[in-house]
Amino acid sequence: MQISIEPNNGIPIYEQLVRQVKYAVAEDVVVAGQVIPSVREMAKLLAVNPNTVQRAYLQLQEESVLQALRGRGMAVAANAKARCVSDRQQVLAERLRAVVTEAVQSGLDSQRLTSMFQESLRAATAQLSVTANSPDSQAASPTPGELSSASAPSTNPQEN
Repeated sequence: MQISIEPNNGIPIYEQLVRQVKYAVAEDVVVAGQVIPSVREMAKLLAVNPNTVQRAYLQLQEESVLQALRGRGMAVAANAKARCVSDRQQVLAERLRAVVTEAVQSGLDSQRLTSMFQESLRAATAQLSVTANSPDSQAASPTPGELSSASAPSTNPQEN
């Protein structure tokens, strides 16, 4: 599970962690029953306060994404994928609404906006196709049963 925290992007760190765990579940990077890194391990990997990780894990537990396993830590809940896919779609819909609102407020007519959306969709689909067929991406992509270490925040300012 690859996690990247951006401390200065305006989204609380615990919320970034919640979103990224949900995305990982939605994409089958982590699957039902799979144990995730402990609070202490995740805090160390991300260089954040353990209380921040604990807050994120508690929220994920309250939302039935994670479940506590006595003596083993936290694992992905049995029905978490459907919830995570739904939550991800909701976040994407909100972001799309914000972009459309900005476009309309800037005076873009619906025909031009539709054209721009279709072009962006074509470009994204083509990029996804190229990435999916790349030998490098297939070797680097984790299998559903794998749980790789979370990454620390990048020191490259271009990525943060």
